Amino acid sequence: MTKVDRRIAKTQEALNKAIIELMSEKNFDNITIQDIADQANLSRGTIYLHYQDKYDLLDRLIESHIDELKDMDEWACKMNWEIGLTHFFEYFEKNFLFFSTMLATKSAPTFRSRLLKYVMEGMVHDIDRENGKNDNIEEDVMLQYSATAYVGVIEWWIKNSMPYPPHVMAGQVAVLLRRSLNSFLF
Repeated sequence: MTKVDRRIAKTQEALNKAIIELMSEKNFDNITIQDIADQANLSRGTIYLHYQDKYDLLDRLIESHIDELKDMDEWACKMNWEIGLTHFFEYFEKNFLFFSTMLATKSAPTFRSRLLKYVMEGMVHDIDRENGKNDNIEEDVMLQYSATAYVGVIEWWIKNSMPYPPHVMAGQVAVLLRRSLNSFLF
C-alpha cells in the first residue's frame, strides 16, 4: 500500500470535513467550491489539485467510507455476529456527522443505495440454505429484505441521535439478522 504524504492527507481531511459540515447546513447543490475552500481554509486551486469538482470530492469521500466498511468485513465478519456488528456500530458512531449528513440529506441519494449494495454483498454468504431452509424464497428477495432492514435500523439509530450504545444496537441487530437470514421459513 502506498503511503500518502501527510500534507496531502491533511488537506484531504480538511476538505472532507468542510464538505460534510457544509452539507449539514445547506443543500449540496447550493454549495460552491469557494464555500468548501473557505470552510477548509484552503484556496480553490488546492481543491482542484486533488478533485475535479465538488461531486468528485463527495464521491471519493463516500467511497472511502464504503472501503473502510469493506476492510472491516475482512476481520469483523469472522467474529460472532454481535461482536462483529459492535465494531460497525462503533464506526457509525465515530463518524456520526458523516453518516447523519449522508442519510439525512436529499442531496446525496446515491449514498443510501451504495450502502445498501455494500450490505447486500456482505450478506450473500450468510443465507442459510441447509435442510431446505429458504428454498422457497428467492435469494435477491431475501437479501433486499434483510439489507434494507439493516440499513433502515442504522438510519433510524443515527437520525435519532444514537439512543442506544453501539453494543446494544449490535446485539439487537444480530438477533434480527440471524432470524431473517438463518430462520426464514413460511
